[in-house]
This record gives sequence, structure tokens and C-alpha cells, in this order.
Amino acid sequence: MRTTEPPTTAPTTAPTGATAPVTVPRGLKGVIVTDTALGDVRGAEGFYHYREFSAVELAEHRSFEDVWHLMLHGTLPTPAERDAFTRRTAALRRLPADVSQALPAIARATAGSGPLAGLRTALSLTGAAAGFRPLYDIDPAARRADALAASAAVPTLLTALHRLGRGLEPVAPRDDLPYATNYLYMLTGQEPDPARARAIERYLISTVDHGFNASTFTARVIASTGADLAACLVGAVGALSGPLHGGAPSRALDTLDAIGTPDRIDDWLREHITAGERIMGFGHPVYRTEDPRSRMLKGIARDMGGDLVDFAVQVEARAEALLAELKPGRELHINVEFYAGVVMELCGLPREMFTPTFAAARVVGWSANILEQAEDSKIIRPSARYVGPPPPHPVPAA
Repeated sequence: MRTTEPPTTAPTTAPTGATAPVTVPRGLKGVIVTDTALGDVRGAEGFYHYREFSAVELAEHRSFEDVWHLMLHGTLPTPAERDAFTRRTAALRRLPADVSQALPAIARATAGSGPLAGLRTALSLTGAAAGFRPLYDIDPAARRADALAASAAVPTLLTALHRLGRGLEPVAPRDDLPYATNYLYMLTGQEPDPARARAIERYLISTVDHGFNASTFTARVIASTGADLAACLVGAVGALSGPLHGGAPSRALDTLDAIGTPDRIDDWLREHITAGERIMGFGHPVYRTEDPRSRMLKGIARDMGGDLVDFAVQVEARAEALLAELKPGRELHINVEFYAGVVMELCGLPREMFTPTFAAARVVGWSANILEQAEDSKIIRPSARYVGPPPPHPVPAA
């Protein structure tokens, strides 16, 4: 493990022949744990990229399938490659029969938690039913095949769990629809308006990957053990479910609901900021500028228009001003969750599907990271500093 800043405290003495421990910042902030060719987040510049391309430009000009191909194969596809890749991934959307038969029970069991909780069980079952083997035991071609199969299945699993949770029958995927359009079709049972489908597609592209965030790092840690691809993805989904990671889009929209009207903006924000409460949708552990994903999504929202968008813009402006006033010296701007919630609301997605929709995109980035990590045979195994009572204490008699 390499650090980009000196240890915060002196390292402890290592046993003879052992590597000396290195103390790093809390949360591994600023610590470089490996090399990657998949992309990077340059927080000081407000820029991030997938391989050599701006992620925002990809979202503006290319399809989800193009970006999926880029992440897994390393290149943007030619028209012929795109057609072949689209046909291949579309054919993988249908679930194994054993999984389809188990989904109603999974949906019932997770009814109070939502589709993302059900996805953990359903993904594990899908991997087992499809015969996924440990990454350690298979070659790169087999790993890539598993990655494609899992990524293609996630939208089908999520939409089926959502519909079953509402007492509706799942909608079978269609091979003739692009990824984003098919996702909305399976969610509602109707082909979506092209403008809304493109808005969701741009959102999906913009959230495919984003550096070594908590869920991506979790996936890579599990991959470093040689576990199968489904196991890696289940761990990533668990990390994404946390409200400090992917669970914030609906909470950011809940903030707009709580404020209610423009005349309440300043009082509500000042009260909560002064109380030390987090304003969902603001602040990011890496960006010290406006989140480029939010800049793009704000543009999409403004193109769609309406009272919700106008209100969100007002709240954004006042929140940034009050955060600067009440928390001087800290750069707190909107992050991707703020306008992501607005766009998904305008496109008709139910709020319980906001974070699952994030997962439907991020599964591609997770899979690419898993494949990259599988090429490194070194297990990720950091250390911890013991701070409990000094051992060895005598064990008291029972």
C-alpha cells in the first residue's frame, strides 16, 4: 500500500523479517492502493473519465452499450462491434428458471427493505444457478463471460423484485430495446418516451464508474480473494446500500419535500446546518468543485423543466451560500445525488428505485474493476492497530 501523504503517527515496530506497518489517514483518504487503467476522478478539477474519455462527454454522445464495451473491452466499439455486443448482452437479460421461480419469495421476504436488499440474495442465486466459478480458477474469457451475464441480469432482477413487491407480475425483457429503454420498459410495462429514456441513459452512463468508491473497493477486495464474480457483486451492492454512498438520491429529494416552499428555504437550511446535520445532496469526499455529474444532470433537468426543477435550483443556490457562510473554509457543492433524484422523479421512477437504478449502471463498473483485480494474484489484507486492554491478561476461572 502506498500513501500520498506521510503517516499521521509513527509506525509501530514490526517483528524481525516482517514489513513495517504504515499508518494511513482515516477512511484511507489519499491512499493509493493499486494501479488501474479503468478511469480516475480528479477532484480538484471537477473532472472524471472512463479510460481515456471524459465520462460526461460519453454520456452526452454515446450509448450505454458503447460505454459498457469500453469498460470491459478497453475500446469504444465500431458499428459492427456495437451491433454484436448489443445482441449478445440483450440475449443475457433472461434469468435462469430457478431464479425466476425464487423471486416471488425473495420479494416477499425483502418487502420492507426494497429491491436493493432483494438483489443481494437474487444475485447470489443467479451466480450459483449460472455456475459461476471462483475467479481464481477460470481464465479471463470465462471471467468476462460471467461479468456480462451478471451485468445483463441485474436490471431484470431489480425490476422484477420491484413489481413483485407491489403485487404485479414481472415484465419479461425485450431483446430489441436498448439497455436503458428496456430497463424502463421492464419497470413500467410500457415503452418509455424517447426523451425520458435518453435522460435515464445519460444518468446511467454518468454513474458507471467513479474511482475507488466504497462499493468498488469492496468488490475488488472480494475479487482479490479469488471468489466468484457474483460474490464480489453482492458485497458491492451491500456497500452501495448505505445512505452515505448510493442511498442518497431519494434522501436529497426528501430534503426538497421537507423544505416545501421557497419562503422556507433559508430558515430550514439554516436550522439544519447550524444543528450540524448533513444536507443530503451536498458535499463529496473527492470533489472540491461542483460535481461534473450534477452539472450534466442539472442541464437535463432544466431541459425537462417544471416547478420541481425551479425549486431545486433555488435550494441549490441558497444551500451553497449558507454552507459557505456557516461552514467557512469547506468546499461544499451539490453532488450527483441532488439532481439525480430530480431527473429520476421527472422520468417517473418511484423513489425506492433510485438507488437500484444507480446499481443497474454501477454493476458494469464493478464488473470491470473485478476483472482488473482478478489479474493480480495478491490478496488485499491490510492491518489494524490494536487499542484494547494490554494482553496477555490471565484468563479468569469459570
